[in-house]
Amino acid sequence: MSDLGHIGAFLDELLVEHGLARNTLEAYRQDLESLAGFLAARGQGLERAEPEDLACWLEALHGQGLAATSVARKLSAVKRLFRHLVERAIRPSDPARLLQAPKRRRPLPKVLSEQEVNDLLAAPDLSTPLGLRDAAMLETLYATGMRVSELVQIGTQDLNSEQGFFRVVGKGDKERITLIGTRALGMIDRYLQLARPVLMQGCKPTPALFVTARGAAMTRQNFWYAIRRHAALAGIMREISPHGLRHSFATHLVKHGADLRAVQMLLGHADVATTEIYTHVANDRLKQVHARFHPRSGHG
Repeated sequence: MSDLGHIGAFLDELLVEHGLARNTLEAYRQDLESLAGFLAARGQGLERAEPEDLACWLEALHGQGLAATSVARKLSAVKRLFRHLVERAIRPSDPARLLQAPKRRRPLPKVLSEQEVNDLLAAPDLSTPLGLRDAAMLETLYATGMRVSELVQIGTQDLNSEQGFFRVVGKGDKERITLIGTRALGMIDRYLQLARPVLMQGCKPTPALFVTARGAAMTRQNFWYAIRRHAALAGIMREISPHGLRHSFATHLVKHGADLRAVQMLLGHADVATTEIYTHVANDRLKQVHARFHPRSGHG
């Protein structure tokens, strides 16, 4: 059978047994016929192709500047085809078995500029108990970079005002110490002195540090609504979230010279690889330092 015949039989099987959509099947057809053309140019076919042939094909795709997602999709189709050929005893072995898809770059986190953060933190009305609470929560989130789920779970007993840190329970019930900073600590103190007692009047006691107008522990949803409201007051027109403040915390730290390992510890990431999404910021900063200080950078 010809290469096109093998491809047609494979696609028919996908249609009948797996019910793939027509658009998906057509994309597979184009990808696989393109591979067949590449192999034919090398004097090869699907039945005789070697791993080296497919490695060259993959390298050629990279040379075309295709996005990692496009290359991964094409490779997925090719791997399925060769598994089909082996299962049907058309080939004795699978030449695509060891081919690796390119790593997909993790999307860069959406962050606020430092000016936007300042505007957001200045938005709550400090003359009201709820305004003081929101200001304390915003300052805490930006000062510590903790997850919003961690923020709303903090109890009054987790705060060490004298030493300036929180005891935080993160993912997997792992504890860590998170530094607060004098500005956030000062706002938390104002909230504890002037706002929390008012919010707790006539309410059942709770260990939660941050509470609602009804004296219950704050929830992620309540805080998300508060952030959206204050962002509008600050004139920030784009969508932001509590997680955006966490990303802003990390991005601004790296931008000002923090080591990724230190940021990893502050964020509570189990693996530094998770923190490496911020390397683009570090690389940009290194370029600026090099351009400014290297004697042959053109700026000396």
